[in-house]
Amino acid sequence: MITAENLTKRYGARAAVNDVSFEARPGRVTGFLGPNGAGKSTTMRMICGLATPTSGKATILGKPLREIVSPGHSVGVLLDASAQHAGRTGRETLALSAHLMGLPASRVDAALARVGLTAAESRGRTRTYSLGMRQRLGLAHALLGDPAVLILDEPANGLDPAGIRWMRDLLRGFAGQGGTVLLSSHLLREMEAVCDDLIIIGGGKVLAHGSAESLLIGPGTRVRSDDDPALARVLAEAGHGVDRVDDGALITPATTVDVGRLALAASISLTELRAESSTGLEQLFFDTTAQHGREETAA
Repeated sequence: MITAENLTKRYGARAAVNDVSFEARPGRVTGFLGPNGAGKSTTMRMICGLATPTSGKATILGKPLREIVSPGHSVGVLLDASAQHAGRTGRETLALSAHLMGLPASRVDAALARVGLTAAESRGRTRTYSLGMRQRLGLAHALLGDPAVLILDEPANGLDPAGIRWMRDLLRGFAGQGGTVLLSSHLLREMEAVCDDLIIIGGGKVLAHGSAESLLIGPGTRVRSDDDPALARVLAEAGHGVDRVDDGALITPATTVDVGRLALAASISLTELRAESSTGLEQLFFDTTAQHGREETAA
C-alpha cells in the first residue's frame, strides 16, 4: 500500500505539487499520469524520501520510506535508469546491492534471469548498455530484495514492442501475487492495457482518480439483438435516443439495466449488452489535462 496525504511541495511561491492525495493498493497496478511539468516526478520523489514535502506526508506499507528498516526488502524503486555507475558491470551493480542488503549471491542470478539479461550482457559495463538494457537492469535492482511494492517511473522507455509486452506481463504477475505497483509512463495505450487504477495529475493537482473501468466508461450502452429495429422503437418510445454505429450495433444513453428491462418487456433477445467505453485513455488524458499541458516545463 502506498498512501499520499495532502502532499504539497513549494519552491518559493510556486507549488510544484499542491495538496495531492491518493492510494495505490495491493494487488493492483496504479497508473500515475500527467503532462510534463505536472508534478509526477516531484510526487514520486517525495514518496521515495528523496524530496521533503512542504506539507502533507507519504507512507509505504504504513510508514514513511525513511523509517522502513532495510527498505530494499520492502520497496523496489526505479526512477532513473541512467543513474547507474558507468564503470561497473551489470552483475557488479547487483552484487554490491545484494551484499549491502544481506542477500545471497544467488539472488543476483535470479534477478538477471527475471528481467531477461543474459550472462554475457551482465558482464558488460553499464556504459555500453542500451537504454532498454539499463531499464532491465534497473528493474532487476528494484526486484532484488523481493519487495511488496514497486515504484517505477517510465520503466518501458527504450524497450522494443516485445520488451514492452514482457514488462506488462511482469507487472501484472507482480500485482497478481498481491504486490503494489505505482507506475508512471507516457505510453498511454500501454497504461490502458496494464493499469487497474488511474491517477491523472496536472498543474500539481489531482485531476482524476479512480479505477480504470470507472474512468473509461462512457455515458451510454452498446447493444445488439435479434430484432434491432424493434429494439430501437422500444427505446425511442421510452424516451431514449438511439444511434446505429458502423458495425451495426445500437448506441443509446440508456443504462444497461434500462435496456435489459425494456428488451425483456418487449420479448426481444439481446445478443450483446455492455456499457459503451469512451474513446480510451488517450482521449481521457487529453480531455482532462487540456489546460495543464506544458511541454517546455519539467517537474
